[in-house]
Amino acid sequence: MTGKDIKPIHVVGGGMAGSEAAWQIAEAGVPVVLHEMRPVVKTDAHSTEGLAELVCSNSFRSDDAMNNAVGLLHEEMRRLGSLIMSAGDAHKLPAGGALAVDRDAFSQEVTRRLEAHPLVKIEREEIGGIPPEDWDSVILATGPLTSPDLAGAIGKLTGEEYLAFFDAIAPIVYKDSIDFDKAWFQSRYDKVGPEGDGADYINCALTQEGYETFITDLIEGEKTDFKEWESSTPYFEGCLPIEVMAERGRETLRFGPMKPVGLQDPRSDSRPHAVVQLRQDNALGTLYNIVGFQTKLKYAEQVRVFRSIPGLENAEFARLGGLHRNTFINSPRLLDGSMRLKPSPRIRFAGQITGVEGYVESAATGLLAGRFAAAERRGDEMVPPPPTTAHGALLSHITGGADAKTFQPMNVNFGLFPPLEKVEGKKIKKKERKPAMAQRALDDLADWCARSTSRAA
Repeated sequence: MTGKDIKPIHVVGGGMAGSEAAWQIAEAGVPVVLHEMRPVVKTDAHSTEGLAELVCSNSFRSDDAMNNAVGLLHEEMRRLGSLIMSAGDAHKLPAGGALAVDRDAFSQEVTRRLEAHPLVKIEREEIGGIPPEDWDSVILATGPLTSPDLAGAIGKLTGEEYLAFFDAIAPIVYKDSIDFDKAWFQSRYDKVGPEGDGADYINCALTQEGYETFITDLIEGEKTDFKEWESSTPYFEGCLPIEVMAERGRETLRFGPMKPVGLQDPRSDSRPHAVVQLRQDNALGTLYNIVGFQTKLKYAEQVRVFRSIPGLENAEFARLGGLHRNTFINSPRLLDGSMRLKPSPRIRFAGQITGVEGYVESAATGLLAGRFAAAERRGDEMVPPPPTTAHGALLSHITGGADAKTFQPMNVNFGLFPPLEKVEGKKIKKKERKPAMAQRALDDLADWCARSTSRAA
């Protein structure tokens, strides 16, 4: 039976997860219809109609496969034929040890490749409720900006109240408006990463007095007003607005996005009291993102407060920070081990709506959901990846590893993996533990891939 003779799978949402899911389904020889509501319906965070649009250039984070869990997830995705990683690698930017991408070129690449695939059909429309019953295999990958109508329908179907929080977006500055008599280029510890040279960030130093004034301005600055129904919505801890962090303690930012470690001000040849870093945001190098400065300050306040930073006194902003609402389900209670919705198994969920946090994690769940759905459609057995892998660790967390009573969004991290204390009977030193866990993951992924291939043959 050829791909065109197989009933299609429907994927709702053309973000990172939906795009990856559609690609995996089509590459498995199964036709897929990808439904994306933009540009018919716009969102507060997106500005184009491209698939897999990003709002931050460094959304892929660390690319260190042997010492960082998200870097390991990158490598696993590459080995599993990920469209998202292929497009990301094709359009990467200098970012120290991180993998940053040119957002527009990346989205255009994903869109072009999906549009060109003979088994992919893209429908530009909003799915405002639970898909019709004759869609017997559906992946809902509508992301953190799920439309209110669909979110309400999901709540009615599951019988569970879905949870919501806010994501805050950091501002972007034009490079030519930065004063390089005060700012300098340097990566933390001069680390060289993909496409980088060890001097990939623009750094702005603050004295102790300047830092104290900046913290006061952040805390006292006028913030975005909340609607009544938004007032009790919690933030995700990994994406707190910078002023919320400042309110937790005046030194909090010096141990977070403004930490000075690994940096040296060339003017004084000493480590600054605090540092603001900016990271390249486009391939031309004309735009720079203020690292960790997601904010709910009003626009005028952002300009006033951020121009108090040495080197940014005359900063021109290509984009100011903002807030948008984020929605996710209680996955440990609602999803089975292959990401199917327990009350309605024809529906799978993928992406940030499952409670994974981060674009890479979102795409990884799309990869898994797509593979599960395609295998099911073809009548093949699909065994989940082992929990020792990054994919398996994420999957285990959202489908039962997390406590449903306290479930909150989570980035991939080595804390989600089964512990590894010994290798070949020898105890592992603490500094060797992450590389050992990473190597175990890649070995187990290879075994899982080989078994999956033999079962599908």
